Amino acid sequence: MIVLFVLCFIVGLCIVCYNNLVKLRNNRENAFANIDVQLKQRHDLIPQLVATVKGYAAHEKETLAMVTNARAAAMGATSINDKIAAENALSTALAGLRVSLEAYPDLKANQNFLQLQGEIADVENKLAATRRFFNSTTKELNNAVQTFPSNLLAGIFGFHKEPMFEIPQQDRAALDKAPEINF
Repeated sequence: MIVLFVLCFIVGLCIVCYNNLVKLRNNRENAFANIDVQLKQRHDLIPQLVATVKGYAAHEKETLAMVTNARAAAMGATSINDKIAAENALSTALAGLRVSLEAYPDLKANQNFLQLQGEIADVENKLAATRRFFNSTTKELNNAVQTFPSNLLAGIFGFHKEPMFEIPQQDRAALDKAPEINF
């Protein structure tokens, strides 16, 4: 009777651990789906921004091409890890576009541009929030995959540590430097 009770307890513990791992994996996938919604909105706004900027800064083709190419790569990414890499490249390209716009005061005065800039800022803020949520769900999954007793089942059922949505190593040096503000 005791052996049966211990066996039932172990089976029950395995079921609970497995179900928790599945729930955490699904939460992570749902969190990335929320990022996808924001990325879609971002991708839809970029052509409008690029068209507005082209009207004022035709000679900035390289910067605009980088944004357009990064957007295309981001829209073509299929796996979560590919999307993370592509979106990081797009964020870098958009940062370069914002720096280029500093040199064009007429562009800043254009109402269409100001509206698009505000919409993109709003999308970027929402995207940052959804990325934080995604990283939180990824951390929960990774904790479950790496802690006892669920780590015993994680390997058996193919659960593994997942990457966070973070800034690429090559971009980290730029973040350590204080921004220059010129008037």
